[in-house]
Amino acid sequence: MIEVSVIIPCRNEEKYIGKCLSSLLNQDYPKEKLEVLVIDGMSKDKTREIIEKFKIQNSKIKIRLLDNPKRFTPFALNIGIKNAKGDIIIRMDAHAGYEKDYISKCVKYSIEYNADNVGGFMKTLPSGKSLMAKAIAFCLSNVFGVGGSYFRTGSKEPRWVDTVFGGCFKKNVFDKIGLFNENLFRSQDMEFNIRLKKAGGKILLVPDIVSYYYPKSNFKDFFLHNIKDGIWAIYPLKFVKFPLRLRHYIPLILVLTLPLSIWPYLLLSLFFSFKIAVREKDIRLFFIMPLAFATRHIGYGLGSIWGLIKLLF
Repeated sequence: MIEVSVIIPCRNEEKYIGKCLSSLLNQDYPKEKLEVLVIDGMSKDKTREIIEKFKIQNSKIKIRLLDNPKRFTPFALNIGIKNAKGDIIIRMDAHAGYEKDYISKCVKYSIEYNADNVGGFMKTLPSGKSLMAKAIAFCLSNVFGVGGSYFRTGSKEPRWVDTVFGGCFKKNVFDKIGLFNENLFRSQDMEFNIRLKKAGGKILLVPDIVSYYYPKSNFKDFFLHNIKDGIWAIYPLKFVKFPLRLRHYIPLILVLTLPLSIWPYLLLSLFFSFKIAVREKDIRLFFIMPLAFATRHIGYGLGSIWGLIKLLF
């Protein structure tokens, strides 16, 4: 059985890190072939305390807590990779939960398809019980909300793609193309996968590898989150010579052409909002989904404009 290292970057995740580690303890992969490296960005909440408690209470699985004094995700990922002992490295998110066969299926399909990176379907769940939280989750699971992002919207069968959530990598991939770009505080996974494909690597999406992601629960935090995502869709061009995929620039185009694009945008937004309301049998969603979509797209577009300004000046 192949030895696997799970690396989890985190910072101030006291609300979710316990749920994440619990889902790892329930994995059906042999525990003696598994290690978990949690790389903490010097959390100021109870994140580290929760991790230490898991280390003491669960002797069946090896959990290591590593420090990330530079705090940001790419530094954590590279610390994890350098300290990993497994032949397979699986990146996981502290803000998510995982089906019990997540690791075993990642390893299985990595071998079966000879893939350099394997990921699955990320099911977005509401972070709360409010209608707003539900709308945000539906927005991030809808093709109108996220474009052709198959790991969010799903796929009927395994398919080769340009990126996946998290990722299950053969360790030698990092020897071939290097580590994550530490200049990119966000978008480092997309840039890495672009670099991987340019080097001839193969990225596989398998729909029955399932994880659960919990997004922001209110429009204010969701808007601010999308502004940051929009900045890091553009700003990476300062550090790398190739752009991200076209879908990452559509919100920028929308905002720059609003006088012309507003009406077709509204029609599409209402169309998809109506479909979601009918599917969920909740008419309230018809009225709130357009706000969720606009929060996503306008926030992302405005962030991209700021990223463009930072890039040029």
